[in-house]
Amino acid sequence: MPILRRRGAGIAGAGMGRVVRKAAGAAVTGSLTVLLAAAVTVGASDLARAQGTLNDRLAARSAKNQGKPGNGDERLLVEAKELVYDNDKNTVSAVGNAELHYGPRTLLADRVRYDRNTGRVFAEGNVRLTDETGAVVTGDRMELTDDFKSGFIDSLRIQQTIEQRGRPARVRFSAPRAERIAGETTTFEYGTYTACEPCKDHPERPPLWQVKAARIIHNNEERRIYYEDSYLEVAGIPIAYLPYFYSPDPTVRRDTGFLAPHFVSSNVLGYGIGTPFFWNIAPDYDLTVEPTFLSKQGVLGQAEWRQRLANGFYNVRVSGIFQSTPSAFLPGPLGSGDRDFRGSIESAGQFYLGQNWRAGWDIVGVTDKWFLDNYRIRNQTISTDYFREAVSTAFLIGQGDRSWFEARGYYFKGLSTYDWQKQQPIVAPVIDYDKRRDGPDPIGGEVRFQGNFTHLTREATQYTQIPRTGTYLLSPSVNGISFPLYSTCSVFERGQCLVSGLAGDTTRATAQVSWRRTFTDEFGQRWQPFAYLRGDAFFVNPNTTGYQNPEVSNLFSPESNFSGRVMPAVGLEYRYPFVADMGPLGVHTVSPIVQVIARPSETHIGRLPNEDAQSLVFDDTSLFEWDKFSGYDRVEGGVRANIGAEYAITGRNGFYMNAMFGESLALAGVNSFRRGDIANVGRDSGLETAQSDFVSRLQVSPNQNISFITRARFDNSTFALKRFEAGVTAKFAPFLPLETSLLYARYEAQPELGYDRRREGLQASALYNITPNWFVTGSVLFDLSHYLQVREFYATAAQAYFLNPVGTAPTYERADKFYVSSSGLGFGYRDECTTISLNYLSSPIETASGLRERNRTFLLRIELRTLGEANFRQNLSTTTTADGIATAR
Repeated sequence: MPILRRRGAGIAGAGMGRVVRKAAGAAVTGSLTVLLAAAVTVGASDLARAQGTLNDRLAARSAKNQGKPGNGDERLLVEAKELVYDNDKNTVSAVGNAELHYGPRTLLADRVRYDRNTGRVFAEGNVRLTDETGAVVTGDRMELTDDFKSGFIDSLRIQQTIEQRGRPARVRFSAPRAERIAGETTTFEYGTYTACEPCKDHPERPPLWQVKAARIIHNNEERRIYYEDSYLEVAGIPIAYLPYFYSPDPTVRRDTGFLAPHFVSSNVLGYGIGTPFFWNIAPDYDLTVEPTFLSKQGVLGQAEWRQRLANGFYNVRVSGIFQSTPSAFLPGPLGSGDRDFRGSIESAGQFYLGQNWRAGWDIVGVTDKWFLDNYRIRNQTISTDYFREAVSTAFLIGQGDRSWFEARGYYFKGLSTYDWQKQQPIVAPVIDYDKRRDGPDPIGGEVRFQGNFTHLTREATQYTQIPRTGTYLLSPSVNGISFPLYSTCSVFERGQCLVSGLAGDTTRATAQVSWRRTFTDEFGQRWQPFAYLRGDAFFVNPNTTGYQNPEVSNLFSPESNFSGRVMPAVGLEYRYPFVADMGPLGVHTVSPIVQVIARPSETHIGRLPNEDAQSLVFDDTSLFEWDKFSGYDRVEGGVRANIGAEYAITGRNGFYMNAMFGESLALAGVNSFRRGDIANVGRDSGLETAQSDFVSRLQVSPNQNISFITRARFDNSTFALKRFEAGVTAKFAPFLPLETSLLYARYEAQPELGYDRRREGLQASALYNITPNWFVTGSVLFDLSHYLQVREFYATAAQAYFLNPVGTAPTYERADKFYVSSSGLGFGYRDECTTISLNYLSSPIETASGLRERNRTFLLRIELRTLGEANFRQNLSTTTTADGIATAR
């Protein structure tokens, strides 16, 4: 039973002053008024007055909450050390660790006083208010309405936790005084806003960045924050004055307004600024419009429409400009010429047509191949360093439990000056089907059906000279400098010229059914018999007119119209793993492997085009493949045995090692890799002899942070190294905050494929965390065989000068064996609220001299979390033709 202590006049006297009631907790229906009025149970007059207050407040509350379901049922829970009733002033106070819960809102304070005359709540000392959104409001003193929705707050601080980009983030407001109105709008007088955590050691220091404003208005209903007469401060130093702006509430992912501008500085484009405007039209679609004003070329317009539907999404982005100075760009075929209008269109989409089916597209269209690079319009699907092309595709994909269907069409657009579009194929359609199922009784195992249909067309045949002597179709010049374009052959004879792509139409249909089953006998030996039957149908209509297409008849006689090919095969794979558990030394496994495949010889070698099987790499990953060709245009034939051995160690402490060594033997029939096709695929592969080269692999992982792997191919007679790849990745945390990787590759010359010198390179990259926030990154790619290219160019130029001594004799400059092909260096800062990074990138541009000019670019990225981000890019490249520009950038 509660203990009542009387203070002041008597309990029944009309002049009763204060009553103190010890309270552990109380709860009633209605508002704070209801609770505190009903709690006054002393004196008839006081009871009557309390009852009147109760009735009045309930009536007012009912009227106020009309049309707001549930509000009338909210319950208030009060916990405090004691409740103090002052009848003279008509107030009730909760004193000592007061905790008041009203619906979704909670108020904590050292002391809370309720004035029944005004219906106001006064909280003092370590005041902490948590609203329905989870935002935490703290202050020295608060004056609130009895539902905690409105009022004034002194020394206000608000902390709100949100989810942004999959990561939790906290935002903070503070002000010496603020006003809350209806729980929807908070006005901060001389307030600050930041998403940065305070310094743990020195909380009095200003955060890394904050916005200070004469007034900050946070409108929860609009979910916007308005700033009036504001400054952006970094480390307490004002760096930008913003008289008025607004930003979305941190809980908003999309909101109408201007995005961060970007700036342009270029000798060709002039100075400029892009001001993107985002229009959040509806929850499912939006529009971004970005005019970029360029002092030398006019206005570049860009617009992107995005829409999400019930079963998918799509977007369309268009760009265009009517150039003021077209002469700033090189004439064709080195640049866009005198073209007035230049532009592009990009679109991507994907739609789910059912549980197992989806369709979509990713399309890029440009008026000329240089537009995107000239105007710095970036597309993540376009590579801009070594392989500069835009790939447009449309697709239909179906996927079942054990089946796969895919139909696609491709259009390849070369974006480099050195690409000839007429040699790029249009591939449509490409249809793949793969279905697996359990084999019928009694054979069991797995049955697999594979199908492929491909059609492609191109206008001009693509040739490759052997060896590559530098013969080109065109040699336009700029300022007296010649720029050879479109590599071709000087002699169109078999063995001296390859056909990388055939002009005309090529259609192929392939179907293959296979079966395999694995048996393990009582001794642990694993036997896997298998068989497959494959059929190919070709329809070839070569184009032998126009350009250099007639020359193809000197290289091979294509089988025009229809031709077919059938390849049956049976085989057996044998493995016998020996396992030894050596206690602390781990589990050791040795597995000899033998695979034998019997099939007839491949037919039509060299009389059919080869479009999709030109990439042949013989290493440990392809040793036990049934067919070592990478595509369908070639099929491996003949009787062959693949033999090898694998050794593995699995340690108790995470150590792992795996090693493999093997070779492939051609036992009977025609060796498919000895007889090269029109692209000489198979020659210089290590498989062209009866006894192939040896292949090996070594993988070592001392723990989960370090991994080393190397692959090698050795000559079968001299054991000379033909191909070598090695890579290591390492994370040294927690001992050293460093992540690094090192990759090395060396490939010997393959003259029959057009590589008449060895290729060798080394790539290194590292990320070092100087502190938990500061980091530095770097990468470098060394071309270790570049000096051979320089030497060859000099030899060719010297020979030409000897035969015709006109002009200045070429001079040989010794090239660095550690030639830096590309490099990057960056450093930055990141924490819970800020990311700043500055990167320098240097990438190569092939030129006619065999040397490489460079694209040198600075990239600056600044992200103030919850406010936005800005990116600045400055290209420092000199005169070049790779980007179609006539003057320095």
